[in-house]
Amino acid sequence: MGVATLSFLAFGVSQVGSPGPANMVLLATGARFGLRGALPFVAGVVAGKQLLIWPLGFGLMELADQFPMVFTFLKWACVAYICWLAWRIANMDLSAADTGGQAPGFIAGLAVHPLNPKAWAMIMVGFTSFVSPGTPTLQATATIAICLAASQLVLHPLWTFGGQTISARIAGHRAEKYLMRTLAVLTVASVFFVLFSGGKT
Repeated sequence: MGVATLSFLAFGVSQVGSPGPANMVLLATGARFGLRGALPFVAGVVAGKQLLIWPLGFGLMELADQFPMVFTFLKWACVAYICWLAWRIANMDLSAADTGGQAPGFIAGLAVHPLNPKAWAMIMVGFTSFVSPGTPTLQATATIAICLAASQLVLHPLWTFGGQTISARIAGHRAEKYLMRTLAVLTVASVFFVLFSGGKT
């Protein structure tokens, strides 16, 4: 009994570090507001995944089997939210960063992962593929929570800083609008990849 901790940590790093809706939003937020300005948002994104892990670990997956229509509705509501975020990204003006505007805060960050299909799939794969039958629920959930939080604390700021670095080079230039539109397209594409790959991330 137990959790394949090292294997799951490697899986978690690969998933948290790969392009997806959350990382595209972090990249765009870093580009618009810089790492320092985006730190409360980054902290919210990290904490928001915990809002999924603990309920899933303590029985939400069983509830999904009993009421599949509810989760189908939630899935497409998540897709709609991510598409709205993508539209916002596509219309961001990096050169406006010095003229005011308020960076999204901790509460806004909390919503990113609960409305991110990739995050749902990643966590469910963790519980179904890396946890041995009979493992105590608290042990399994805490292990997955710690592994993912550790991965996020390292990798999410890197994505955000990457956005800041890119912005310093292209803000106010013609390439800016192409970058933001590309990020928007990648955000939407990453969601549909998860949906149509059967939840495998």
